[in-house]
Amino acid sequence: MKGVVAVIFDWILGMFSLDMGIDLGTCNTLVCVKGQGIVLNEPSVVAVKKGTNRVLQNGNAVGLVAKEMLGKTPGSISAIRPMKDGVISDFEVTEAMLSYFIRRVHGRKHFIGPRVVIAIPSGITAVEKRAVLDSAERAGARRVFLVEEPMAAAIGAGLPVTEPTASMIVDVGGGTTEVAIISLADISVCESVRVAGDDFDEAIINHMKKTYNMAIGEQMAERIKIEIGSAAPVWSDGEPTMDVRGRDMISGLPRKTAITAGEIREALQEPITQIIEAVTRTLELAEPELAADLVENGITMAGGSSLLRGLCNVISNATGLEVRVAEDPLTCVARGTSVYLDNLELWKDTMESDADGS
Repeated sequence: MKGVVAVIFDWILGMFSLDMGIDLGTCNTLVCVKGQGIVLNEPSVVAVKKGTNRVLQNGNAVGLVAKEMLGKTPGSISAIRPMKDGVISDFEVTEAMLSYFIRRVHGRKHFIGPRVVIAIPSGITAVEKRAVLDSAERAGARRVFLVEEPMAAAIGAGLPVTEPTASMIVDVGGGTTEVAIISLADISVCESVRVAGDDFDEAIINHMKKTYNMAIGEQMAERIKIEIGSAAPVWSDGEPTMDVRGRDMISGLPRKTAITAGEIREALQEPITQIIEAVTRTLELAEPELAADLVENGITMAGGSSLLRGLCNVISNATGLEVRVAEDPLTCVARGTSVYLDNLELWKDTMESDADGS
């Protein structure tokens, strides 16, 4: 009887709150609301007063405002990315960031905290899961449910995850690459490696140091990756070049130099190889029947870093399977969480939630 009352009470509370799905990413956080789709897409960056966890501008220096400060802050301010490799590296700052995003989306209209579905990497530990649950609760969520990222990405990409056939998703984000084979609404085999878009940026930064004695920031590295980065030769009319500005490590003075797409491709080979190895390892562990399905169904790629030119081609060459990028790969995980929101009553018993540990 107690359980029935609790369910009815939760349903009544649900009528007065705005349930939301959150893709808590290393680079970007996306929030979607039931019935409205994605309502927020901002960088996972917070600006705080140096030496404290006090968020500037009355708790509003989060997201785009804070990203513009990355690498350019004076001594009294720190611009922090509180998520590293897909997990929380700074608990208090993540809580402040989540609190800001929930406040922005939920607004003051709704006086009851929302139920929140959060996508998490499949390879994280119980302690890391607990940190996500706790920070979301303290940020104002009424109930928190966790869903594994590859599952959310596959649903968001429109794969037939509930059918008795293999669907393979490779979700290359900012901090982690999630590779999973899904059948009958569950993950059959999965691999989570902490190599993704951030490692592409890191490889470019190291290349500029080694080859040109030039120090560049994260934002410049990201621009290079987006403008001329590639995993395989894709340009038919010659490799493009780009002017890069940074600090000369010998003279200490600002300077610029021209680089080519070919050398950046060479610099990116190591992280790309690690991603390909994760994909082939997952395929080797697949059941023969599921492997047979994949010959027909191929591999679907999601996540912002799957947009790196030629990445599909190199994975296709390594596996012999057809590889395609999902429609709007950046938002796949968030769209998947919104499907979970729509079916929360049906699926909530299959998801980990804050009620499990209490």
